[in-house]
Amino acid sequence: MNEYIQSLLGILLAALLTENFILVKFYGICPFMGVSKKLDTALGMGVAVTFVMSIASAATWLVNNFILVPMDLEYMQTVAFILVIASIVQVVEMFLKKKIPALYDALGIYLPLITTNCAVLAVALLNVQKDYDFLQSVFFGFCGGLGFTLAITLFASIRERSEKCDCPKAFKGTPMALISAGLLALAFMGFSGL
Repeated sequence: MNEYIQSLLGILLAALLTENFILVKFYGICPFMGVSKKLDTALGMGVAVTFVMSIASAATWLVNNFILVPMDLEYMQTVAFILVIASIVQVVEMFLKKKIPALYDALGIYLPLITTNCAVLAVALLNVQKDYDFLQSVFFGFCGGLGFTLAITLFASIRERSEKCDCPKAFKGTPMALISAGLLALAFMGFSGL
């Protein structure tokens, strides 16, 4: 049991720091750049992605182990996983539209893009590749979402502050965002020795 807890701790540290999906693996850059202009929107996107990653990890593990592997259809994993993720995102989108319309409007086009967010698909595929059991898969999905949330909220807070600072006109807006993202990625790559 102690080794299992250590493996979960390793998954947590890897997903948050050493193998962060956005800042180390560079998955999910589209919402990272698009939704990170305001901290509250970035946090909302992070929570939505965390929820989708967690549920998608559970659902894709079940689909893979109880349908695809027994029927010798492993070559259909990517297609099956995208269908499962798309279904989950539709449910999240309907929920947000009905219960939290302000967040739904703020996320805009980026909410349906969670379906094609490569970070969400990467979690499902990495669960299979790393041969995680059900609990490890769900935990990896949840921690991957937390890592996504950490990265996007840090970046959003940096972008909010950089909008108010005095910098040369050539660096205003997107150039400053790209420089900030690069420096943040360098900082996270420093954890790779852990």
